[in-house]
Amino acid sequence: MGFELRKKGRFEGAEKFSKRMEKVQREAKAALTKTQEDMRRYANRHRTEAAKYKVGDLVLLSTKDLKWQMIGR
Repeated sequence: MGFELRKKGRFEGAEKFSKRMEKVQREAKAALTKTQEDMRRYANRHRTEAAKYKVGDLVLLSTKDLKWQMIGR
């Protein structure tokens, strides 16, 4: 993220700031990783395996979301 020190500076405050930002960045990454894993686990808990269709299988289709409508049928 650009907080790496290139060389030892004469400003101690800048070095402390850089170290603090590195720590904050590590903590933020860890929190995001944990949240991502929690969300993945929650989503997969409710997921079921998709139906497997073969060529020639008969299926029912809904026309509810089709943009065109068959008038008079």
